[in-house]
Amino acid sequence: MEKYEKLTGIAAPMPLVNIDTDMIIPKVFLKSIARTGFGKNLFDEMRFNRDGTEIPDFVLNKPQYRDASILIAGDNFGCGSSREHAPWAIADFGIKCIISTSFADIFFNNSFKNGILPIVMPQEVVDVLMQDAEKGANARMTVDLESQIVTTSDGEEFSFEVDAFKKHCLLNGLDDIGLTYQKIDAIDAFEAEQAAKAPWL
Repeated sequence: MEKYEKLTGIAAPMPLVNIDTDMIIPKVFLKSIARTGFGKNLFDEMRFNRDGTEIPDFVLNKPQYRDASILIAGDNFGCGSSREHAPWAIADFGIKCIISTSFADIFFNNSFKNGILPIVMPQEVVDVLMQDAEKGANARMTVDLESQIVTTSDGEEFSFEVDAFKKHCLLNGLDDIGLTYQKIDAIDAFEAEQAAKAPWL
């Protein structure tokens, strides 16, 4: 997993509440366990007509938000099923941070494990960030994980909380596999010792 660095980018406003994982990546696309290739199907039923043409009013289809890397979302983002394909699709599209008033627990934790920073903010702060995002591509927002500060295009700053261990993992690019590899010497030593003690296992 790539290390999470200070992010400055376009923020797309998506004020819908209860955006569930089936809206994020419809079940028809859950045919692979590879983490890549799902970005083209992100929000598929909201982004595309049945004939495959784009729905121009959907926010990520608008020219000013096609390169968005931050999503300002409504309450209870990521509810529904526990499919990890949802954060895979979001990350593959290029979104690295989602800000909302609340997230579904499983989606919230899966996001960290896939290099996405989900930030919980009070409604009044999300309202300010949503208004800033509505300014379009010229209004770039900055998310600084190290200092835990979100800065609007006008320079207004808002601090946020993040679990210290999850922050450490993002800053150092550590997913579950990466964390395991940090213990590889101890694991190898244990396996060698066990092989000597019980070679029949």
